[in-house]
Amino acid sequence: MADTSPAANCMDKLKSYVKTPKGVILAAEILVSLIILICYASSTYGGYTAVAICTMIIAMIYFGIFMMEMDKQILFINWLWSDLIRAGIGAGLYIITSLIAVIGGKGDGALIAGGVFGLLAGILFAYDAYTIYLQFKSGSQHAAAGTDDTV
Repeated sequence: MADTSPAANCMDKLKSYVKTPKGVILAAEILVSLIILICYASSTYGGYTAVAICTMIIAMIYFGIFMMEMDKQILFINWLWSDLIRAGIGAGLYIITSLIAVIGGKGDGALIAGGVFGLLAGILFAYDAYTIYLQFKSGSQHAAAGTDDTV
């Protein structure tokens, strides 16, 4: 007999969503943010952990929303725009803080490692923003205005 409990249903959704391109990107963002958080927390100056914590938590929230398909139920939020803004801000923050960490991390290997992983995370978030932009662009092209000339 098949297990139809809510936990089994959630695990099935998790397994199927992680196999999608968006699921892979969000899972990678969460994992890289966790690695960066560990690197920054183990450095002598842990002031950059806020970026890693915030981006990881927000990526987890979006992962959960998209996995449970709540974006199709909650229609008063434009999920495409909010996800684009999330990824763009994450890319910008990671690139800025990582450059500061790499340039100013003299003798602190954990800070430099966090900065290098942060640069990779910035590229990953920028790639996510680019794929969202492509979705937005293709969605707006399919919903083109009519060609009826009557006024």
